[in-house]
Amino acid sequence: MNAVCLVKLGVTRGTHHEVVKVAIVAESFLPHVNGVTNSVLRTLDHLELTGHSAVVITPAASLAGELKGHSVPRSYKGFLIITVPSVAMVNYPEVRLAAGGVGRLKRILAREAPDVVHLASPFLLGWRALRAAQELNIPSVAMYQTEVPTYAARYKMPWLTEKLWDHVRAIHTTADLTLVPSTFSRRQLESLGVTRLVLSGRGVDTVQFTPQRRDAKFREAIAPTGERIIGYVGRLAAEKQVADLRVLSSLPNTRLVIVGSGPLEDELRSILPTAHFTGFLSGTRLAEVIASFDVFVHPGASETFCQTIQEAMACAVPVVAVGRGGPLDLVDSSRTGWLYAPGDLNELRDRVSDLIYDDAKRLAFASAAHAQVQDRSWFRIGEELLQSYWTVRSERVRSGHQTGGWPGRKISS
Repeated sequence: MNAVCLVKLGVTRGTHHEVVKVAIVAESFLPHVNGVTNSVLRTLDHLELTGHSAVVITPAASLAGELKGHSVPRSYKGFLIITVPSVAMVNYPEVRLAAGGVGRLKRILAREAPDVVHLASPFLLGWRALRAAQELNIPSVAMYQTEVPTYAARYKMPWLTEKLWDHVRAIHTTADLTLVPSTFSRRQLESLGVTRLVLSGRGVDTVQFTPQRRDAKFREAIAPTGERIIGYVGRLAAEKQVADLRVLSSLPNTRLVIVGSGPLEDELRSILPTAHFTGFLSGTRLAEVIASFDVFVHPGASETFCQTIQEAMACAVPVVAVGRGGPLDLVDSSRTGWLYAPGDLNELRDRVSDLIYDDAKRLAFASAAHAQVQDRSWFRIGEELLQSYWTVRSERVRSGHQTGGWPGRKISS
């Protein structure tokens, strides 16, 4: 988050030491793992570490998922998880869409009495929670994390795009403050007339993601004759454009590795018959596989941030990504990797070839990528998020409105 922006909003660092209770309203949560879920977990980790209180409100899992043991947990780090009824997203049943009205959210928030409502990638559930928070005079911080309107065309519903952007505008002009993950996202929301914006990136765990995790046995199994490994990590869904990687299939002496799961897995296995699919990976094993890549690729053109790029860089793996959205901030083109023009698959192939077949350049880019992310700690991001909570809370108090939360307790400096 930009400290100057917070000063302009009237709050400086170090002036608040109140314990806060946060209601995190998440469109996605465990057991479904994605960028939104991971950011919520990191927020909860920081709140627990720093002695604050939280409750999570999220869509319930499907009945089939519950029967298979894939249920939303009842708590995380001691924080209560509250679920609301949901339905499956068409063609992507793992994604649950919350059902019900504003009244249910208002009752939950009134009962839990948070000091601030944190809206994680708000769209359906988040919009209803935002309206409920307004009625209860609880301040809100919205996290813009998903470029939903651009998904419409990829899911064969292009006529919805304009209406979806109208909905995004309504959410972020209503929220007290919106945190945006990239300069591209900030310009995007500014073009919609949203004004209360603060740039807030993501941290990266440089203990988990490190070049020391490079796995010689994995490389021998996947590339037994010394092929260079080109890797992708992410959901196997339409918006990620993984099928674009087919232009890399014919590169000599290379092996494509696809890490992740999703509704297009079977289709992608057919499109990329020579690629190695690992399925979903997490934790140490994910870090080991990423560190074993020679080049990391990400073809999705609708990324508001793209956390896997940072994780690859932390593992000293240079990146080739589409030059739109979050990657514009993350990849220093010609130093830590390459950006290519959206839709230009010939350039994608050329940029990957440039690094795969030039060992000296690839290693130089890898070293620069590794160095670039070493100061991006999750603790710093968590502290900046706390500052945003205090900002909206203090502004609500100064404006003469009583918030719906419980009185803040002082903690020592």
